[in-house]
Amino acid sequence: MALNSVNTNNGAMVALQNLQATNKELESVQSRINTGKKINTAKDNGAIWAIAQGQRSEISALVSVKDSLDRGASAVDVSLAAGESVSDLLVQLKEKALAATDKSLSTASRSALNEDFKALRDQITSVVSNASFNGLNLLDNSLGTAGYRALANSAGGTMRVAGENLSLGGGNVTVAATTTIGTSTLATTALGLVNASIANVSASLARLGTGAKSLETHRTFVGKLSDALESGVGNLVDADLAKESARLQSLQTKQQLGVQALSIANSSTSILLGLFR
Repeated sequence: MALNSVNTNNGAMVALQNLQATNKELESVQSRINTGKKINTAKDNGAIWAIAQGQRSEISALVSVKDSLDRGASAVDVSLAAGESVSDLLVQLKEKALAATDKSLSTASRSALNEDFKALRDQITSVVSNASFNGLNLLDNSLGTAGYRALANSAGGTMRVAGENLSLGGGNVTVAATTTIGTSTLATTALGLVNASIANVSASLARLGTGAKSLETHRTFVGKLSDALESGVGNLVDADLAKESARLQSLQTKQQLGVQALSIANSSTSILLGLFR
């Protein structure tokens, strides 16, 4: 080291530069430890940050997709429960209609059967009108042929669960709101309508069940996809804390040595004073 000037201390300048570099690196390591991320802002690594941000937006969108699928699944579950109740009511209607076809029934017995039949018939309307979840009713034909369309992906794609009209006289339930079993002839006609309704409702429930299964399967897939994307983002931006801890200790030691080196470099000019004593 040349000792020829009190105006310029090259050793001190080099020591200071190295100390500043160490402090900057130490600040970066401390930031990684505090945040748990090796890339926290675009300044850390613009390309990786942009990729991670894009995946975060995808994950956020999948939350909306999952919410839509959850609403659809809940609406279908309610519809299935109500549809099964309608099927059970039709089974009871069949029992009443079949009994009323007996021509030997007394007037009082036939009247009692007819009243029971009408009460069960009207209960179907009550069940169907109350089979709604969050304003969605897949059994009263309020959604038309469109049914319920749940979000399927972040691009706005959808998957549809068709509605099934189980209202009285609505096609699947051929029993009308005016069907009675007041006579054996009416009972015979009603029995045919009930049998057809049972077959139609069973087919409707099968279709709803298939739709429910599709929503459930896709909901599981969306959950796995979201988890995979979160893991991928973590691989891109998360810091290795064990590694950063080791680097922290190393840099702290390096910082202390840098301070000492700077102190030595700053004191070197005092040696020149000995030349003039």
